[in-house]
Amino acid sequence: MHPILFNFGSFSLYTYGLFLALGFMAAVWFSKRNARFYDIKPDDISDLFFVVLVCGLLGSRLLYVLINFEDFQSNLLDIVKLWKGGLVFFGGFIGGVAGSVVMIRIKKLSFFKTADSISPGVALGHAIGRLGCFFAGCCYGRQCDLPFAVKFTHPDSLAPLHMFLHPTQIYMAASNLALFFILVWIQKHKRFHGMVFLSYVMIYSVFRFIIEFFRGDFRGDFFFDFFSMSQGIGIVVFFIALAMTVKLARSSHADR
Repeated sequence: MHPILFNFGSFSLYTYGLFLALGFMAAVWFSKRNARFYDIKPDDISDLFFVVLVCGLLGSRLLYVLINFEDFQSNLLDIVKLWKGGLVFFGGFIGGVAGSVVMIRIKKLSFFKTADSISPGVALGHAIGRLGCFFAGCCYGRQCDLPFAVKFTHPDSLAPLHMFLHPTQIYMAASNLALFFILVWIQKHKRFHGMVFLSYVMIYSVFRFIIEFFRGDFRGDFFFDFFSMSQGIGIVVFFIALAMTVKLARSSHADR
């Protein structure tokens, strides 16, 4: 597609980086608006997202580099070139959650209450950010002959050129947008703090698990070359979230 939006002298604006920034701003904007339903100060959300951004980027890039280390052995400097693509969501999720736990404790906020408030915004921002993957050509799909298959022709694209592929980046963008609306609906009917966040974790894991079967890029092996690393992490995270949902639901019911 268009990995580089435009060049101005020695400066290049990478489409991936642009959509990543737009996604982050959308997540912050919606989460700050949503915070009023949880009696959380918008400034606390801004501070939290700064920590989530830094820890999430470090975690997502670290996992990507570990999975694809052979691609970086000849030039380790490429590890820091985030604007060219190469992030793994679950790495960012783990890093972001770890960083947010520390920040929430410093701010003396409720973890589940705060997590609920930002989950829809994160899904919205993720949907926008995935469009950057589409333009960069990363996270590309397997070959297919479907009528909506895509073909990458730009020489700087990270996807294989001149062949029809599953538009997995669009699948992920669409699923995250759908997840955003689902979480907004759940928020209106939640029965306990943590329900929105845990629903986000479980539903995203299911969406990601399915879409991974259509991916064509190497993402690390988890189970006999059948499941990718993201699928394996998704399975573990799903059942942890499910167990926590059951526990919180029972506690909420017992308190009534």
